[in-house]
Amino acid sequence: MTDIARPTTAVSTRRAPMRVIISILLVGIVGLAATGCGGSDDAEQPTYSYVIPAGAGDRIEQGEPLDILPRELVAQLDETIIIVNEDDQAHLLGPWFVGAGETLRQRFTTAGVFEDKCTVHPSGQFTVVVEA
Repeated sequence: MTDIARPTTAVSTRRAPMRVIISILLVGIVGLAATGCGGSDDAEQPTYSYVIPAGAGDRIEQGEPLDILPRELVAQLDETIIIVNEDDQAHLLGPWFVGAGETLRQRFTTAGVFEDKCTVHPSGQFTVVVEA
């Protein structure tokens, strides 16, 4: 097999700096556009936010109804919920278990109806409806 020699092309040294400048500008513009269109889940503000206060479990055990979250939450795909459990007890919140002192952050990526027991709602149930 023989090697085929390919002609080389010379790059003009006058145009190279202009290409570098244009490349840098394009990278900067694309970077700014990406930052404005979204970012990581951590930097994004949640659509729904709830806090289970310290002492909630004890208050519920004593029969006090607490108004912490709705009986039913209707959300859209790609929305986010955050639940901060400041209580010293773990709680079951429909499809989620949130331990004592833990924070749950969930992005809704699947449409459907998710229902289960809830230890902080007076009805004892919590339903999440995720619509497409």
